[in-house]
Amino acid sequence: MMDTAQVTTLPGGLRIATDAMPQVESVSCGIWIDAGARHEPAEVNGVSHLLEHMMFKGTARRSAQDIADEIEAVGGHINAWTSREATAFFCKTLKGDLPLAVDILGDIVQHSLFDEAELARERDVVLQEIGQAMDTPDDIIFDHFQRTAYPDQALGRPVLGDPGIVGS
Repeated sequence: MMDTAQVTTLPGGLRIATDAMPQVESVSCGIWIDAGARHEPAEVNGVSHLLEHMMFKGTARRSAQDIADEIEAVGGHINAWTSREATAFFCKTLKGDLPLAVDILGDIVQHSLFDEAELARERDVVLQEIGQAMDTPDDIIFDHFQRTAYPDQALGRPVLGDPGIVGS
């Protein structure tokens, strides 16, 4: 099997990775941003994860419901994740719907609105996620490992954030 992966760098520095698979009828596309927990100062630990959530709460062109409805109407899927290294937003659709997926991803990354009421609700959602992680042995052990391996460093702090910081 031939390797068809390519990385193209646009004049503004944006890198685009592609891998053509003509036999496949679906596409996955995403935006990876170098903004993970390791890039956060201690006093805002968890902000990357909270912002990831907020990106789906509406833009200048789309409501939160519109974002979900437009992707679901074509049988697609949209989601995101935050890690220590990055925050990523991604869509999976049929290949004919790639322009829609790219448009929605670009819209949420460039034009998200940050409504105070939505922010308060998302803080609660993230606090629930933190609580669930604190009840999951694998998560507890991994966070303890990171804290031990990287004391007083960004890599030692939890990706989901500190509940005291996220709650404020």
